[in-house]
Amino acid sequence: MEDKNRRSFINMILGGGIFLVSGSVLYPVVKFMTPPEVTEAETSSVLAGTVDTMGPGTGKAFRFGSKPGLLVRTESGEFTAFIAICTHLGCIVQHDKEKNGIWCACHGGLFDNFGNVVSGPPPSPLQQLKVIIQGNDIYVSKAD
Repeated sequence: MEDKNRRSFINMILGGGIFLVSGSVLYPVVKFMTPPEVTEAETSSVLAGTVDTMGPGTGKAFRFGSKPGLLVRTESGEFTAFIAICTHLGCIVQHDKEKNGIWCACHGGLFDNFGNVVSGPPPSPLQQLKVIIQGNDIYVSKAD
């Protein structure tokens, strides 16, 4: 009877030790395989371009924090800016002078120069940014 108690006590100690060792090995492996939480610094305003380098009917890509941005000068000379991520599946959009709009190459979505959906699968307009012109510089900030 006493032999049984000793044996069960030793089995319990060994089982607990195996559990602790496997946990101490698995925890670092799991932490290594999961990506760290990245906090993005809030971008309030960026210099996107200059007035004299953008003719009517042109577009220019720029970085807005960690996201791509797109600055467009319409045929009438007005400036608009957007986060250049399609609202359909998150592809990066580009300005297309021939189509006179913003085009998503992934599934053929087309937006007008003001970010509104013209055709294709995008369910909603592009996220608009605010354009501020100071002298020759064009600054872009988050829309209010």
